[in-house]
Amino acid sequence: MLADRLLSLEIEPPAHRYGCVFVGSPHQARGRAFRVVIVPGYGLAVAQAQHNVRELADLLEKRGVDVKYAIHPVAGRMPGHMNVLLAEANVPYPQLYDMEDVNPEFPRTDVALVIGANDVTNPAAREDPESPLYGMPILNVDQSANVVVLKRSMSPGFAGIDNDLFYRANTAMLFGDAKASVEKLVAAVKAA
Repeated sequence: MLADRLLSLEIEPPAHRYGCVFVGSPHQARGRAFRVVIVPGYGLAVAQAQHNVRELADLLEKRGVDVKYAIHPVAGRMPGHMNVLLAEANVPYPQLYDMEDVNPEFPRTDVALVIGANDVTNPAAREDPESPLYGMPILNVDQSANVVVLKRSMSPGFAGIDNDLFYRANTAMLFGDAKASVEKLVAAVKAA
């Protein structure tokens, strides 16, 4: 549901169910994504995928999709890390939304595209009093209709705990290098 409907990129599910990543035909209005929020994290920085993400966002906007970027204040390795990377790619500053401004948008978001962000998207911080993350403000991406997580593996983030988001019914995982994964999504949108 990233661009319009669904083009499944095959994903090998490990021990439990994952969804597939979706992009598709502009002729299928049902399930079309009108609002996409891109959530950059350390994986975006490591892969140097910021220019590819900008290209994907531009393609989606040309199709009438409203694209925003959700910035967690500590995503990456230092405060402001994601802002700097996105500025490098000339992402328009008005498209960058701080956590407190973007969180109310997630329930109205068709697709949250999480690129290498882990602990800052973990619902356990909001829901599990036993979690070491409990009480930490997070980006509420799990409240989006669909979540697509681009990540190399299921490995935990800096906090060393599993991310409950990865196991949610509305979450699909696309494993691999963030740059290569975004390039696949760009190609699929161009082909649609």
